[in-house]
Amino acid sequence: MTATAVAELHGQGFATALQSGIHRVINDQDKLNAINVFPVPDGDTGTNLSLSLGSALATLKNPRDTHLGKLLARIADDLLDGSRGNSGAIVAQFFQGMSDAAEELNDFTTETFARAVALGSDYAHDALSNPREGTILSVIAAFAESIQDLVGKEGGDRFPTVLTGAVEATRRALAATPDQLEVLKKAGVVDAGAKGFVDLVEGMVDYLVDGTFVAEPDLAQLPEEGLVSETAGDEGELTYRFCTECIVTGTDIDRRKLRQTLSRLGDSLVLAGTKRKAKIHIHVNEPEEVFRAAKTYGELSGEKADDMQRQQSSTHGVAAKFAVITDSAADIPDELLETHDIHIVPLRLQFGDRGYLDKVSITPDEFYEELRSNPVHPTTSQPSPGDFRRQYQFLASHYPDVISVNLTGRVSGTFQAAKSAAGRINASGKVHVVNTMNASLGQGLLTILAAECAQAGLDAAATLEVLNHAIPDTSSFAMINDLSYAVRGGRVPKSRKLVADLLRVTPVLRTTPEGSVSSGGVLPGRGWPLKRFARFIAKHVPAGELHFMIGHAECEERARELEALLHQALSGSTSRGITPLGTALGVHAGPGAIVVGVQRRIDVDSVARVAVENQ
Repeated sequence: MTATAVAELHGQGFATALQSGIHRVINDQDKLNAINVFPVPDGDTGTNLSLSLGSALATLKNPRDTHLGKLLARIADDLLDGSRGNSGAIVAQFFQGMSDAAEELNDFTTETFARAVALGSDYAHDALSNPREGTILSVIAAFAESIQDLVGKEGGDRFPTVLTGAVEATRRALAATPDQLEVLKKAGVVDAGAKGFVDLVEGMVDYLVDGTFVAEPDLAQLPEEGLVSETAGDEGELTYRFCTECIVTGTDIDRRKLRQTLSRLGDSLVLAGTKRKAKIHIHVNEPEEVFRAAKTYGELSGEKADDMQRQQSSTHGVAAKFAVITDSAADIPDELLETHDIHIVPLRLQFGDRGYLDKVSITPDEFYEELRSNPVHPTTSQPSPGDFRRQYQFLASHYPDVISVNLTGRVSGTFQAAKSAAGRINASGKVHVVNTMNASLGQGLLTILAAECAQAGLDAAATLEVLNHAIPDTSSFAMINDLSYAVRGGRVPKSRKLVADLLRVTPVLRTTPEGSVSSGGVLPGRGWPLKRFARFIAKHVPAGELHFMIGHAECEERARELEALLHQALSGSTSRGITPLGTALGVHAGPGAIVVGVQRRIDVDSVARVAVENQ
């Protein structure tokens, strides 16, 4: 189809044109990430726009109904559910405006198209609490205004004339963005979100004017070394750390009051959607405050909080050959997460009707306090493939490889969710998903090992080989001080607790070589028999130099006692540190539990030297 002399645009033509535009954005995502400096230079605008717009592709490829109004309603709903980041939420609201304007239309004339785009521009502008010129809003406004102006002139009843002129206007608006925002001028770039919208419009117009359809990206044809190594702009301290999003579903959401409530919590607020469904995007330091406030307006879903500080550090001065990411079942001291640049995909935690993002919207201390006081025992659930995919897509646009170090597949579907997501990314880098056959501190040790390999200059292939050797020599051991929580969660029969209490013994769990977490036996005595636990561990780990790491559930002093005992029991061993025990194991182990991860030491520097010699 081309729009030559066409005065009407039907639903199917619009759907195909929008597909073409979305494909163009996806093809350009690495470049968009590279010029992302506003509002935060964290290099994810291309990723966010690709994921946001990509959420509508299924509807566009197989529209159940090509009635234009109904099609746009489904597109708007898809984009609202799938929107990611500031620009993604703005684009979703732009299409919501177009949908509302075209609700009763079977097709577009240039005049009705102009009205729809104008309403979309108004919606996009109104979605922001603090709209700024020089951003995607400026380009959307230029697109809408140029179409309205051209419709009133000669040839304004024909789409080729109107669309060709509109593309020129959006390009001029894009070129002007550095003059409107000082941060863009300083970095020598145009606004990334604005450039993404221009890509979308160009891909649509090329199809509608001369039939040029941008094909869906072929991952096999993406250049292996065509990655952006560094994002434009300067890395700096952020006022707010977490890019936080969620969806509120209700019957009559008071969006004005919701906006007022959220505005006090952070900045970069975008509130998209309708009275029935609202998408929140905001930058804050305490994501849980956003979720708690939003929940008073309706049912909450799609909660996420991305660490912009960690994203920013990963996209400036990139030196490693691959990125490292794990799920929050891994327990790792905060200081090691920072120094080793490890990314985290949080599990989800549910106390009755109240949900949390593990280690993001609830801390370990808050979790154990809630565990003791809440009569409803919590449940944990694996991250969805979409949770993994969002972070994989971002990292794989900045690194040639990403190594994802995940919870054992024998106890959770987390590994499979990660595998599913890895096969669905549209980015130049490749994601390698590792089944650690481990959990908690053992999984944490393997994640740290992967990060050390990256810092030593090893590539992904060499690191995967190191991990394969390390997995059989990595184990986790848990001493359960109180079986009450495992009984409440249905993991242990009440009779077993009664026997343990009667015999005054302390149960021990351990990981197996097959990746299960099972009973390792019992220790005589109650009340943290630490010496016996240290001897038990020494008996069940390989000989030689070892690393160990300890996690505790509100018993740090006991953990430090155990650290000293393990130095004695494991001759030549090195402690990786002590950290609060996370929720993945803590939900069953309860307060007072202590977990130890042990790993045969691997000299990463020696491995790196050999790798260099063999090159």
